[in-house]
Amino acid sequence: MCGRFAFYSPGEATAALFGVNTAFAVEPRYNIAPTQNIAAIRQDESGERELTMLRWGLVPSWAKDPAIGNRMINARAETVAEKPSYRAAFRKRRCLVLADGFYEWHTEAGSKIPYYFSMANAAPFAFAGLWEAWQSKTSDDSVQSTTLITTAANDFVLPVHHRMPLVLDIASADRWMAGDDEVIEDITKNAPRMRVWPVDRRVNNARNEGAELIEAVADARES
Repeated sequence: MCGRFAFYSPGEATAALFGVNTAFAVEPRYNIAPTQNIAAIRQDESGERELTMLRWGLVPSWAKDPAIGNRMINARAETVAEKPSYRAAFRKRRCLVLADGFYEWHTEAGSKIPYYFSMANAAPFAFAGLWEAWQSKTSDDSVQSTTLITTAANDFVLPVHHRMPLVLDIASADRWMAGDDEVIEDITKNAPRMRVWPVDRRVNNARNEGAELIEAVADARES
């Protein structure tokens, strides 16, 4: 799964890379956690791409309680097209979640060690995501939410964790937004080159924030 990530590149410039003509500044963050608002790109009613903020944890439109989203932060690529919670969004409401890197944990000598993954060239990228709009039937409460697509880890990520988010570069992001389902298998087999290093356990606490959280405590390796 993917339960924590970072996005600190300039929001407007990064959104422009992925085809957004008008955007806004996004606060740099190094320890983004579920239920928080995150920067995402989706298509508006006219078909143009827009930058927006969505709550991490998808709330299906039919849900009675929006709290269901707290445990729907990831959607498995293998079943996303069939699962009732995701299949409508998979067909109609795809999005790109902007990121610079993500964290995974590996158990070593009885302790869980956090690792930070980023592109080998340090460029920002996007996670494949889905989004939903939920409206309460009994009040004015509404939620715009998202989930990240995950897949089986490739050979580079596997030594740390058995799952990974679906990481998209600009070309594969266009395919994902166009509804190309084959991009999932293609990216799983041929993910962009990445690098990884262990980081301080302060990232374990979602209340901690700052650039020091992604600093390496040991040497990095590259794919």
